[in-house]
Amino acid sequence: MIERLVAAVRELPPESTQQAVGYPSLFLLVALGALVPVVPTGAIVSSAAVVAFHHSAPLALFFVFLTASSAAFLGDLALYWLGQRGVRSRNGSRWLAALRGRATPERLAQAQERLDTHQVSVLVLSRLVPAGRIPVMLACLLAGMPLRRFARGDLPACLAWAATYQLIGILGGSLFPEPWQGVVAAVALTVLISAAPAVWRRLRGPGHRAS
Repeated sequence: MIERLVAAVRELPPESTQQAVGYPSLFLLVALGALVPVVPTGAIVSSAAVVAFHHSAPLALFFVFLTASSAAFLGDLALYWLGQRGVRSRNGSRWLAALRGRATPERLAQAQERLDTHQVSVLVLSRLVPAGRIPVMLACLLAGMPLRRFARGDLPACLAWAATYQLIGILGGSLFPEPWQGVVAAVALTVLISAAPAVWRRLRGPGHRAS
């Protein structure tokens, strides 16, 4: 049975094999990255966009966008739901503790202030700013925002996030003739974007506070 399955996969056209493996893998990696914020999901989406850009299938880029945005959205909802259980519990939860551990008191205070001022619209910017998602999500949890209301703000945030990192991948794919070259360029660019805020805060020093 296994030998027949392997033989069938080998007989598939390369594009069909890539689609059958690539989209589920992309979904799982992005969803996992939303739950465990150590997976570089932006680089994963950009790399998938590079491969899709060089793909002959006309809807490949659309499927990458749909897969990435839906996985990010579902992952965010799952993490928020788990965080809500921790908020409601007397002893908290390891998920809530993990969120608190990834948000400094200063950044949490900034997120709470912006949430009070801009309400749900701050969720859109939180996903576009590197390391901005967790402090805003934690601020929403501590403010008692219902899951449904969080979902309404998080949906456009995930769409904008997927579109942004897909554009980075398309840019990398258009600059280089080989897919692997575009992947390297896209990953390097996303890593640079992710590291920029931390480098900027370090250069400014601990005495400065972001506006």
